[in-house]
Amino acid sequence: MFLITDFIAFLAANLILTQALGTSTLFIAAGNRKSLVATASVITIFTTFGSASAYITDRLLPVKYTDFTLFFYTLAVGILYVIFLSALFFYSREKFDKAKKYIHVSAFNCAVMGTLLTINGRAAADSSLMHLGRYMLSGIEAGLGFIVTALILTAAYKRLTSSKVPASFRGFPAMLVYLGIISMAVYALK
Repeated sequence: MFLITDFIAFLAANLILTQALGTSTLFIAAGNRKSLVATASVITIFTTFGSASAYITDRLLPVKYTDFTLFFYTLAVGILYVIFLSALFFYSREKFDKAKKYIHVSAFNCAVMGTLLTINGRAAADSSLMHLGRYMLSGIEAGLGFIVTALILTAAYKRLTSSKVPASFRGFPAMLVYLGIISMAVYALK
């Protein structure tokens, strides 16, 4: 039983639920399962590769320049953005036309940058976490948590946007309250 509880907490109690990162993208994507899966998958790719670039940045950045960490993380994600778009363009122009919107929405999503900053904070607090494998694992965890959270929001989307919900509360406000309740429930699993 503890293993199941830990696994659920591992997947769901992540940056999205504890810090509400990327919620606006989730709300937009929750209306369509195809866009939800594509957006969540691309965000997972960006959190994973972004975490690797954060590791490299943290290792190479001199201590006197740590105030510029956010700038270098943004630069690294921007470079990844260009690399992924270019690779997709040269691989298949048809797939590029279909997938570029997901890359645009995902690359500079606050979930990606929040993941990098959270990993940096954890590594600063505990130097045993300062290795590439741990950074990338944290990026994958954040991405998987984003996917699980997206699925949870998709399950409730139709009900929270239905005509049974008062008009002033329908949509975004109802989703925020729902997200808050789910966050508390998942936090209780920890």
